[in-house]
Amino acid sequence: HTDPHSGLGISSLGGLLATKAAMQRHGISGTLRFTGEPAEKVRGSKPIHAAKGYYDGLAGMISFHPFYMLPLCNTARWDTHCGAAYAMIYRFICDQPERWALAAGAAPIPQAHSAARAPGANDALMMMYMASKALRDSMLPHQGGWSISEAILTAGQATADNLPAGLAEIQYMIRVPTLAMAEQVTAVLDRNAEAAASMSGCRHERHWVSKSRPGLANHAMAEIAYEALSTAGPPRWDEDAKAVAREIQVNAGRMASDEPFIEELERLIEPQAAEAILRRDLPPSQVNSTSDDYTDMSWHTPTARFYVARPALRSETGYPYPAWVMNALGGISATIDPMVICASKTVALAALRLLEDQTARDAAMNEFVARTGGGIGGSNWIAPLCDYEPPIHFRWPEYVTTPRGRDWWIPSIPQAK
Repeated sequence: HTDPHSGLGISSLGGLLATKAAMQRHGISGTLRFTGEPAEKVRGSKPIHAAKGYYDGLAGMISFHPFYMLPLCNTARWDTHCGAAYAMIYRFICDQPERWALAAGAAPIPQAHSAARAPGANDALMMMYMASKALRDSMLPHQGGWSISEAILTAGQATADNLPAGLAEIQYMIRVPTLAMAEQVTAVLDRNAEAAASMSGCRHERHWVSKSRPGLANHAMAEIAYEALSTAGPPRWDEDAKAVAREIQVNAGRMASDEPFIEELERLIEPQAAEAILRRDLPPSQVNSTSDDYTDMSWHTPTARFYVARPALRSETGYPYPAWVMNALGGISATIDPMVICASKTVALAALRLLEDQTARDAAMNEFVARTGGGIGGSNWIAPLCDYEPPIHFRWPEYVTTPRGRDWWIPSIPQAK
């Protein structure tokens, strides 16, 4: 993964194991909980887990992510945490196409090539897609760094004969600073889906993938995480790593350079300084920006979010490298291990500080209580938004072995017994 989430998971696990070893060696009491969850990009798991109580009763949460944007490199989030996000799938179903046309004058055999047919699910999906594109400028004000993206999941259930498509699905992902903005976009999309379905002889369903809250800052936790990172020191890339990077530069059609990595990788930036840079392009009224799923944890326990440099190449030409470059750098030991080791040390040092320092724990919890207006259930606390079942019934691709070799396929939906 380009982030790379493989490095994210193993870094956090390394930190957990190091903390456990230190606790056993030095007789430090306490409880550790490790959580690794799927569907981060659509924020699919943490809103559900938050609603089910997975994060309740914790003294603190330490959340790590490889750096993915400057200035959030070898630092911790301060005030501006990630925003809200909604994701949903609109399903268009044409299961009664015979109701589209009157019988008078129709062909005696409904499947005759000249017979009128219902437009069907494909047409509904295309009208939904185009209407939502056309109305995008009218959904939200042009500020706040919001985005709406879509993906067509399944379509068809018919051939290009004269049968209407029976099923089509489109997924939307809404990334916005506030929940109010997410609700507004959802209302527009709901109207578009209803109109598209009625115009095409279909019915429609909306299935939630996620309803995720914006993040809550905690300065005490940010300071704990950054102090741990400062003690560990930024990652360092040796000549073996640089040799790999130079080879990738050449294979990507660029010139090999003496210092192939960007200079920000090996230096720290204080959270307050990173915050100041981050705020340059944001209006003062905007509290949250960009998107990630750790935010749901932050409403249940004091949460730190820190970032460690992962390998990124200089671009001498000004053009970005192709996506395979970041995939390669995230999967080669020489280039990704420095990030993993640094992040693991930081997790362990921050966890041990929380376990051993009652004053630090109290400061983090007192700030959490103050920001939420009384802690969980307080006047400023945002409750979990998950009022839906996990969307596990959709058809996701699975790998299969065929006479042609290893391949993937979208399986059929199992019939209920």
